Amino acid sequence: MRTLPLALLCCSALAFPAFSQDTSTIPNTKPVPRLQVLPLPDHQASFQLDGKELTRFHFDPEAKRPFWYPIQTTMAPSLVRMGHPHDPHGHRHHYGVWMTHNSVDGVSFWSDEKDNGGKNEYGSIRVKNVLGYWDGEDSASMMTLNHWVSERDQRILLLEKRHTELKLLPDATSWLLIIDSEFTAPKGKTTTFDQNNFGLVGVRMAKQLGTADGGGRILNSEGQINEEQIHEKPARWCDYSGRLTNDEKGFAGITLFNHPQNPYNPTDFHVRKDGWMCACFSRNGALTVNDTTPLRGRWALWVHEGVAAKEKCEEMWQAFCKLPVADLAKKP
Repeated sequence: MRTLPLALLCCSALAFPAFSQDTSTIPNTKPVPRLQVLPLPDHQASFQLDGKELTRFHFDPEAKRPFWYPIQTTMAPSLVRMGHPHDPHGHRHHYGVWMTHNSVDGVSFWSDEKDNGGKNEYGSIRVKNVLGYWDGEDSASMMTLNHWVSERDQRILLLEKRHTELKLLPDATSWLLIIDSEFTAPKGKTTTFDQNNFGLVGVRMAKQLGTADGGGRILNSEGQINEEQIHEKPARWCDYSGRLTNDEKGFAGITLFNHPQNPYNPTDFHVRKDGWMCACFSRNGALTVNDTTPLRGRWALWVHEGVAAKEKCEEMWQAFCKLPVADLAKKP
């Protein structure tokens, strides 16, 4: 059997278009959403803007807790890191951006140490189901059902619906990560967030953004500066900014917003010069949850380029407060 020479085959292929350019045959195509949340293997979901990842949600049901990593602007490096820069073992539970609490009915969901140094029972936040993904032109979101479980006897202490929304802002160099959580106790039970300064929303900043390692700056809504003035002081928001890259404009930061509907607002912020920032949930008093009336929490991270001025942070916090609160009851 005769075969055509390779060169002739190549020439023949070039004579014909590789695919049809006639888009009239599919007239009902829809625009691709600028923001998408893409499910990935190994219990991960990537939040992307025009195909570029801004953050990723990790929700392995066998892990200690779900978390968000990385957190990125248009610059490549992540603004958050995994673990403490000077104590990788004792603070290995610092997972980028995460939600947890040090004492729920005496059970610690904070440390990765199983006995929490012998002080408490320990627990895990297990993602039981993904309830939905939603894409859009200026926002993308997902929602999970989480169980807060004591590892000692597998008791479920809390049921949590968590809605994560990434919202694009008009300046294209910043965005909001909005977190809505709704907590209820199992049927016939009550559960207490014990009075404690560890939890709920924690942020482990990249090493180069910390005030100690990188010369960064912490600023709160009261105009106070750095750990000495801000630690465990009430505020509406707290910003951590610094140099992210060596480029002339290589500065960026994260402002952690507390919503006015949250308990004890304005809340105390737990901040450290090593790059740690947390909006306290129950430092000023215990919070009891029952099986009929949900306890809600709402926070946002404003991820921005540049070093944010106090006036701009306040403006963005006000804009966040005006956004509609996620209606978790209307979503499956």
